[in-house]
Amino acid sequence: MEIIQIVAFALIAACMVLVVRQTNPVYAMLIAVAAGVIIFLRVAFYLSSVLQMLLDMTLQANISLVYLNTLLKILGVAYLAEFGAQICRDAGENIIAGKVEFAGKMLILVMAMPLVVAVLETIINFVP
Repeated sequence: MEIIQIVAFALIAACMVLVVRQTNPVYAMLIAVAAGVIIFLRVAFYLSSVLQMLLDMTLQANISLVYLNTLLKILGVAYLAEFGAQICRDAGENIIAGKVEFAGKMLILVMAMPLVVAVLETIINFVP
């Protein structure tokens, strides 16, 4: 099972971070970031099947691909903002982490507006 390998890798990386942090905190943070990237890359392989399924469903429902593209961008911003904020927290910079999360939320709000407008227009068209 993939999750067992990922958890085992994460535990080994966490132990390495704990050992290295005592002597060199900068290297400990780099190990933690590298571990996060490696875990993401292991899971990213599975995203292609999910993306293909979403694409097929979008085409079957005759929905514009612009909406799917926007939704995927929003998900990407959410993930990257969370990842960046966690890195900042690991470095002990909670204030910067909060600002990264805030920036991510604002970008998501701006990116989601065309979807919100489309939903509202659809609702208005159904109401007599």
